[in-house]
Amino acid sequence: MKKSLAAAVLAALASVLFFVAPAYAATGLHISGTDIVEANGQKFVMRGVNHMHTWYANQTNSFADIKAAGANTVRVVLSGGRWTANSAADVQNVINLCKANRLICVLENHDTTGYGEDAAAYTLDQAVDYWIGLKSVLTGQEDYVVINIGNEPIGNTNPGQWTAATVDAVKKMRSNGFQHLLMVDAPNWGQDWQYTMRNNAQTVLDADVQHNLILSIHMYAVFNTAASIVDYLNTFKNNGWPLIIGEFGWRFDSSQVDHETLLAEAAARDLGYLGWSWAGNTDPILDMAIGFDPDQLSTWGERIFNGPNGIKATAREASIFGGVQPSPSTSSPSSSPSPSSPSPSPSSPSPSSPGGQGCTATYAITGQWSGGFQGEIKVTAGIAAINTWTVTWSFANGQKVSNAWSADVTSSGTTVTARNAAWNGKLAAGTTTSFGFLGSWTGSNTVPAVTCAAA
Repeated sequence: MKKSLAAAVLAALASVLFFVAPAYAATGLHISGTDIVEANGQKFVMRGVNHMHTWYANQTNSFADIKAAGANTVRVVLSGGRWTANSAADVQNVINLCKANRLICVLENHDTTGYGEDAAAYTLDQAVDYWIGLKSVLTGQEDYVVINIGNEPIGNTNPGQWTAATVDAVKKMRSNGFQHLLMVDAPNWGQDWQYTMRNNAQTVLDADVQHNLILSIHMYAVFNTAASIVDYLNTFKNNGWPLIIGEFGWRFDSSQVDHETLLAEAAARDLGYLGWSWAGNTDPILDMAIGFDPDQLSTWGERIFNGPNGIKATAREASIFGGVQPSPSTSSPSSSPSPSSPSPSPSSPSPSSPGGQGCTATYAITGQWSGGFQGEIKVTAGIAAINTWTVTWSFANGQKVSNAWSADVTSSGTTVTARNAAWNGKLAAGTTTSFGFLGSWTGSNTVPAVTCAAA
């Protein structure tokens, strides 16, 4: 009798232990609370960029370059037929490249971009059919791959349709056996300015029987104030909804996203972010690596990879790759276009000009298009530390600066004067900072000589 009773007690205890198994018993990457965690329970915060693979499938070196720049994640643009379709073999190769370079791979179907407003866009249901066709190469990759069902799946026309379409897509993915962490984008071209995703987030999350889904907001011009960013992020935090910033650009003019607030808030909240984009944009302002060259980072590339709260300062490699997990360092803070052809190669920088007061400067054209261009100037302190710097140059061909960032830039006739911003004037001996600008040109766009003075 005692033996039977003991057996019953042990059986009951085993049953309890079984049902309270820890969350990390789940398959691969999954959601725990508002966090992404790995199968072993290790928290994982995405720090990476988007790569437009479907239009630049030959740029396979980009995976290694993105990793070398410091990223732990890459979001890979794929197509199921709106553009040249990425086959199962190609997707398998993408996954292999991600794994070889120790990157978590977010695969997204770009065909759905702007549905309801863009007549060429596919439905979310069609996107799910694409994933089903790839199931043979996706199954078993749950530790390494996140499936972003459809990019910016609804435009600004009837964004309310997003909720039902997303619920149906999530259910269809699960009914077809996908165990992966799923990511879903907001409507309004990803920016959710009518708050459809924000107001219906719980409905979509509840549709996933595996409770393994993260919501994705894309932040561009709609989020051009600190208040708009903080308010949106707070709503998700206060409701306990998992969120990632799946795309964002930078503030190349005052109407654009406040990327400084975005990066600082993401770092403070351990919120994942994936910047747009590595290279290949029709408008080169959003390119991080000019011409896919990792040694030619644009102002945007330098900022997101090497600046405060940027990728290099905060990224932590996924533990699935078996590497040492250093604690990330943090620093105080100081709509994706469709591509066509890559921007022209950047010009060679002007020779460094000796600064009579302890600094040198180099000028480079980092992107150029009909009537417009992007310039970048790097300022380097000499053999002693400096507190302020001023760079001057004169345009010989009638070029004009239209706006600038990371410096106070003024023009008087052909002469342009740039003074440091409040946060980048102090430089240790031999260290470098940079600022950028947009300009106009006609006829020719020669590189001017620049001078630098410091105090």
